[in-house]
Amino acid sequence: ENSLLAACKNQFGKSENIRVNIDRETGEVKVFADYEVVEDDMIEDDALQIGITEAKLRFRDDVEVGEKVSTEVTPKNFGRIAAQKAKQVVVQKIREEERKVLYVQYLEKEREVITGIVQRYSGKNVCINLGRVDAILMESEQVRGEHFRPTEHIKLYVVEVKDTPKGPRITVSRSHPEFVKRLFEEEVTEIQDGIVTIESIAREAGSRTKIAVSTVDVDAVGACVGMNGSRVNAIVNELRGEKIDIVNWSDMPEIFIENALSPAVVMDVSIDEYEKTARVIVPENQLSLAIGKEGQNARLAAKLTGYKIDIKCE
Repeated sequence: ENSLLAACKNQFGKSENIRVNIDRETGEVKVFADYEVVEDDMIEDDALQIGITEAKLRFRDDVEVGEKVSTEVTPKNFGRIAAQKAKQVVVQKIREEERKVLYVQYLEKEREVITGIVQRYSGKNVCINLGRVDAILMESEQVRGEHFRPTEHIKLYVVEVKDTPKGPRITVSRSHPEFVKRLFEEEVTEIQDGIVTIESIAREAGSRTKIAVSTVDVDAVGACVGMNGSRVNAIVNELRGEKIDIVNWSDMPEIFIENALSPAVVMDVSIDEYEKTARVIVPENQLSLAIGKEGQNARLAAKLTGYKIDIKCE
């Protein structure tokens, strides 16, 4: 009916007062025009208004000014013209609905991990096929040093799904910290079941990730590592060799900071909760290990705990 209304606009020049009725049983199409009854000398637009004298002649004697009257105006050759116009509008509507369905389908996958197929490089960006739509893995969302071959299957984190006139635009990432978190949720059944909780995560993509886990009654770190390291190794392989430190979370900042600095051994931690700073004392032979290569271990521990950490040698 909407598409036939568009066809009427071509036929009559206006469609504000035109109604199209399609009989749901027989498929018969009828077009009606609605007119407002006005005084004979007050007609401003004869496509929308009708004089009281004409209205009484054409419709009924008791018509009054201000009433709405309607008459059938189905054109003779309406079928052919309307069919062409209707086809265009219907096809357009179907495309819009398909786009909407795609958008809703991928919106549900926002902040989840999905598998895509590498198609080609477009400059430094990578075109990824996600099934029914394509996504672009931007250079800023890639892990430095990672290279993909066409037709290779890779896992991606869906950062955002936007609706655009050309279909859903999907932003994917492999460098996002949540990517590691979702991989652990997929791999570790205890996290899926809610027995183990990921409290915080700090990541330097392509190099190292620290993840803090807590639990009530099982070994949280052991659950994430798996038998002979099977679970964590599966994630390390997906991340192309990125190192992962899994530490126990604690609601006592001193213990949490000590755990976060592993594998270094810590002698003493003194904290200032108001300033969110911590002073850590380590043995002389542990200093370089605590700070890490180019300060990475200390930097990730600070991100993980939310404290500014100052490491001192005993």
